[in-house]
Amino acid sequence: MIPAWVQLANLLAAVLFILALKGLSSPKSARRGNMLGAIGAALATVVVFFTGVAADHILLIIAAIGIGGAIGAGAARRVKMTQMPQMVALYNGVGGGAAALVAWVEYLESNGSGSKLALIATVLTVVIGGVSFSGSIVTFLKLQELITGRPIVLPGGKYITALVAISVVVLAVWLIAAPATWLLITLLLMSLIFGVLFVLPVGGADVPIVISLLNAFTGLSVAASGYVLNNVLLIVAGTLVGASGTLLTQMMAQAMGRPITGTLFGAFNAKATKAAGSVEDRPVRSGSPQDIAIMLGYARKVILVPGYGLAVAQAQSTLRELAELLAARDIEVDYAIHPVAGRMPGHMNVLLAEANVPYDQLKEMEEINPEFSSADVALVVGANDVVNPAARADKTAPIYGMPILNVDNAAQVVFLKRSMRPGFAGIENELLFDPKTTMLFGDAKDSLTKVVAALKAL
Repeated sequence: MIPAWVQLANLLAAVLFILALKGLSSPKSARRGNMLGAIGAALATVVVFFTGVAADHILLIIAAIGIGGAIGAGAARRVKMTQMPQMVALYNGVGGGAAALVAWVEYLESNGSGSKLALIATVLTVVIGGVSFSGSIVTFLKLQELITGRPIVLPGGKYITALVAISVVVLAVWLIAAPATWLLITLLLMSLIFGVLFVLPVGGADVPIVISLLNAFTGLSVAASGYVLNNVLLIVAGTLVGASGTLLTQMMAQAMGRPITGTLFGAFNAKATKAAGSVEDRPVRSGSPQDIAIMLGYARKVILVPGYGLAVAQAQSTLRELAELLAARDIEVDYAIHPVAGRMPGHMNVLLAEANVPYDQLKEMEEINPEFSSADVALVVGANDVVNPAARADKTAPIYGMPILNVDNAAQVVFLKRSMRPGFAGIENELLFDPKTTMLFGDAKDSLTKVVAALKAL
């Protein structure tokens, strides 16, 4: 019989998890939501510690908590905003891997003699957790640029992936019908292989969608492990993560103009893409910070378009200073936010919130797109794929069909970029060569600082 105080504590933790998700739905309440989620997780951990820990393992558990806590605290303090997507992918993978290992240990403890329902839950946990772990590691490597971010298609890849997927299903059914440790080990290995094959063909703008999808997978594996461990709170928490991750995946796919099946079955249909060719022989118009300052200073309406390059340069405060200077000259200023600008949903919202940019100045794509045609200048800081007209015109482009910010409708366009290197999708942006486009090369923070100084001197 579970003590009443444990049931009440679990109920409170579950409520805190729900309130955390509610808080995370808005930037204004995200900090509070994050704190509520952390309190709920701490409460759940304390309850498990005082009700399910054997005395002879307590020192090992305390040591593990200490090591894990130190790693988590160190990462939270040191990881830059630009590296948050990588950290999310890595931690998500760890969660899936942990669920798979827990299910494996429980299987070994019972030697496969539990009920069929428990065995099915174990199989699901191992499969989903294994796929989530290895797939998340690959997404981490892509985002960290330790491997190419473009689709990696192996010779005969779709047939290999299909064969591995069929093997996973066959092994899972076999294990449920005739439990054996070697089958469980083989199933875990094949699941890990499938996770790698599932993510390798995904490239460019689809990587954030896969991160969200794998996050949903991890939630499902945790929920299944809760059934294995007879832990209601794990079932609740895992279901919440799985449901929210699925909804986020759907919203991201919609924002990218992609069907979810295109990501789910990308391994079966993906084609290798070539890196963008050299653009050194194509002329572009570049300007000085003084040129850009004059262009901005005498405009009536300016739209600022932040992107990943802004996050890399940590130039959000300088961009806010520029916006304030323009507003002081009675120039209308707005920020255009693409749903997947940066490397994860909400990346730009959080980045600009750090710089205390008023939230009402941040305009989502549907709201700001009609405004570009009346803008004198669109200043693009480190964005590329989310403003690339190839998404509308080039059916061979990997971003074709993705809704973009209509920057090309502005009277003048300014790009702040380090170089002519293409964006994460690996394709050229023809807007860079448009006669109305002016390039300002260099680090975004340094370039913006010079533009601000020139604007003050006008």
